[in-house]
Amino acid sequence: MDRIKEVRLTLQQAVPLLDPTMMAPLTEDEHNNQDKLLPGRWPWEWRPTPTPAKMNQLRLQADESSSKVEELQAKVKTLEQENLSKEQEITSLQHKHSVLEDTVEKLEDHIKSLKASADEGQQHGTQNETLTRRLQLLEEEAEEADKALREANEKLRQTDVKAGHFERKVHALEAERDQWESKYEEMAKKYAAVQAELDTFNLEIGNI
Repeated sequence: MDRIKEVRLTLQQAVPLLDPTMMAPLTEDEHNNQDKLLPGRWPWEWRPTPTPAKMNQLRLQADESSSKVEELQAKVKTLEQENLSKEQEITSLQHKHSVLEDTVEKLEDHIKSLKASADEGQQHGTQNETLTRRLQLLEEEAEEADKALREANEKLRQTDVKAGHFERKVHALEAERDQWESKYEEMAKKYAAVQAELDTFNLEIGNI
C-alpha cells in the first residue's frame, strides 16, 4: 500500500500545465517554407503528442485503480476481523463441548451407581423410593445435558461452515485486490511513459 501511495504522489507531482497551441499542426505557409527555417531547428512536421485530456484520463484511471485497491483492502480487513471472531466463537464452543461431554460422562456413571444401589436396596422400601426418585432426576438432567451437547455440536458445525465461507471470501478479495494493484502499476507506467514523451516534446519546442 505504501508503494501505491508513493506512485500516486509521483503521478500528482508530475502533471504539468500544457499549452494547447503546442499541439497545432503546421499551417500551409509554414509547410511550404520549411527550407527557410533556421539551421538546427527541429523539423516542423506535426506528430501526435499527449493532450491534456489524455493526461487527465490516465490520471483518473490511476485514481480509480487506487480507490478500488483501498476499497478491497478495507473489505479484506473486515472479513479478516469477522473470521477472527468466528474462530474465537469456535474455540469457545469447543470448550463448552468438552465440558458437556465430561458432565454427561459423570452423570452416566452416577446413574449406573444409583441403579446398582437401587437393585441392591429393593428390600428397603423407603430407601428404594428415594433412590428411584433421585435416579429419575439424574436421568432428566442427563437428557438435558445430552440435548445441550447436541445443540452445541450443531452450532459448532454451522460455525465451522461459516468460517470456511469467510476464509474463501477473504482469499477471493485478496486476489481481486492484487489484480487492481497490478492494473494500477500498469497505469502508472503508461502515465510515466506519456509524461516522458511530453517532457521530450516540451524540450524540443523550447530549443526551437
